[in-house]
Amino acid sequence: MESDKPTPASAWIGWFPLVVLPLGAFGVRNFLPAWAFMWTLSIAIFAGLKWLSWWKVRNRVAHDDWRSVAYLLTWPGMDAESFLDAGQRITPPSGTNWFWAISKTSLGAILFWAMARVFSGQPLLQGWVGMLGLILLLHFGGFELIALTWQSLGVNARPIMSNPLRSKSLSEFWGKRWNLGFRQLSYDLIFRPLQKSWGVSAAGFLVFIISGLVHDLVVSVPARGGFGLPTAYFALQGLGVTVERSKFGKQFGLREGFRGWLFTFVITVGPVFWLFHPPFVQHVMLPFMKAVHAL
Repeated sequence: MESDKPTPASAWIGWFPLVVLPLGAFGVRNFLPAWAFMWTLSIAIFAGLKWLSWWKVRNRVAHDDWRSVAYLLTWPGMDAESFLDAGQRITPPSGTNWFWAISKTSLGAILFWAMARVFSGQPLLQGWVGMLGLILLLHFGGFELIALTWQSLGVNARPIMSNPLRSKSLSEFWGKRWNLGFRQLSYDLIFRPLQKSWGVSAAGFLVFIISGLVHDLVVSVPARGGFGLPTAYFALQGLGVTVERSKFGKQFGLREGFRGWLFTFVITVGPVFWLFHPPFVQHVMLPFMKAVHAL
């Protein structure tokens, strides 16, 4: 097996798509409607990160070539090591797992294609109903169906969403339950390399700031408005994690039980309009929904 220690040559090959693909998206920006540019940019960033996550572990785990192809092209997660490792044993998904995944997918489709139309006279509400439907359809439903399919074939593909509403703390929500694909990548690329020199709190806060900047890039830039609001949203999440880990947070029980759940809910849901702000809903989401509904 080849060494997994990066060399100058392998390093630039790993990062190259993450630089070139988003630049290519910006190159065609003026030829695309805002919603199409948003998807093009998002897919470009995702593909670059996907390649990087695979490139860093491709030689660490012995695996068949088909696993690499499947990881790069058919799996939305970012834990390449688990997906590629044929030695990991997993429990096949139950019928209950399939039922809930199908139910969430169906509910998302209903919200996106049917319920959103009911609120056509209230654009912001219509956009939010459509976004909720899209999140259920993709992140909670479709992506979980893909995970269950791979699990049925013996591949360790964990769903990227893990019952976030059960989170008893903000740390649990962002670290163990919400968008585990990005969590894995941010841990490998940012948190782990910096935690020894910066400390856990500073490295963790930087992860939130970078996440905010990425969301500003794919939300505010296509919308041409709302700049800084997604970054402010994630900065607040970082501050919330700091508070819950503080002496006050521990004394007040912000990391457990109902108080922890309520604190998590207030901090994540309360300012969510900063994350998906009105310019994004009006200039990106609603035109996207109109285009899809017209098909």
